[in-house]
Amino acid sequence: MTGKGLADIVAAQTSLSDIDGQRGLLWYAGYDIHELAEHSTFEETAYLLHHLRLPNGVELKEFVDQFVMERDISSFRAKLMETLAVKTSPMSMLRTGVSAASAYDPDGWDESPEAQVRKAIRLMATTPTLIAMYHRLRSGKEIVEPSPTLSHAGNFLWMLLGEEPTPYAARVLDVTLILYADHTMNASTFTARVIASTLSDMFSAVTGAIAALKGPLHGGANEEAMKVLEEVGDPAKAAGYVAGKLERHELIMGFGHRVYKTEDPRATVLRRLSRSLGEETGDTSWFEISHAIEQAVMEQRGLYPNVDFYAASVYHYLGIPTDLMTPIFALARMAGWTGHIREQYADNRIMRPDSEYVGPHDRKYVPMEERR
Repeated sequence: MTGKGLADIVAAQTSLSDIDGQRGLLWYAGYDIHELAEHSTFEETAYLLHHLRLPNGVELKEFVDQFVMERDISSFRAKLMETLAVKTSPMSMLRTGVSAASAYDPDGWDESPEAQVRKAIRLMATTPTLIAMYHRLRSGKEIVEPSPTLSHAGNFLWMLLGEEPTPYAARVLDVTLILYADHTMNASTFTARVIASTLSDMFSAVTGAIAALKGPLHGGANEEAMKVLEEVGDPAKAAGYVAGKLERHELIMGFGHRVYKTEDPRATVLRRLSRSLGEETGDTSWFEISHAIEQAVMEQRGLYPNVDFYAASVYHYLGIPTDLMTPIFALARMAGWTGHIREQYADNRIMRPDSEYVGPHDRKYVPMEERR
């Protein structure tokens, strides 16, 4: 018998990332997340997650050039987006848009390791385009074409908001993407690896991962955290709000973690970014509300914030609509998902866990006329 939710069960071996939940540490391929957040870029981090080493200058330039070259989406998906923009939620759009990518992928059904690398780059490069196009269409705004000169993060803000971001804003988003890029065997990554273990294609595996991320107990937590900030609205009301939630035995989204028993190291970085963005924009209210809620939750419940809590105010300061916060999580995690899928393919055995039957035994079939 095991704990619910497969707690403490090792489902796979990985070289991509590791966590020390007792000490609040996270590594990507052996590099501490704080070091990567300070010095790396998302593109460099994505390379690391796929090659398990940092690139040299030539390798990084080639990798970035591939990202830029693959930013455009097929006319088929562009046309599909006209319907998705008015008929679906953002995460449903992304799930469908990624699934549809398989129809016109240049590598078709080539499942060679080389083709998998190219597919992974396309998925990472086109996810920002899908999200931005969706938002522009649903808002009745002109679609903004990808920029060949901006970074992955900067290009996304450009396509989404229609104006070139400041270097600082682009760098802040870049850091958040690094923080979200991978996180060991979380629900969506596990889903992707289970699908990949059947030797299904990469698009199917990523589509499943997006479906898992959509839930509020996983990726949807950052959106819910932003709603909490809006409900509180004033730092002075934070303690009463938290007390009321706890009295009603309701979850306060953005706090606690299945793995970390101390502060989530990603929350440490995001708290600092939230404060600095507030100061940069001249409106520190969202940071102050966040900080007041954090203090109240710690005092009344003893819980630390996780990555999603301060991500909410950071994304809000950057001008990102609340319902796009989870798709941006997916935008970042596409690096980790595709890396894990490739890792699964490289040393595969189909995942087939056991289950514990808890129903009745030895029941006898009763004819319909004798049933009551």
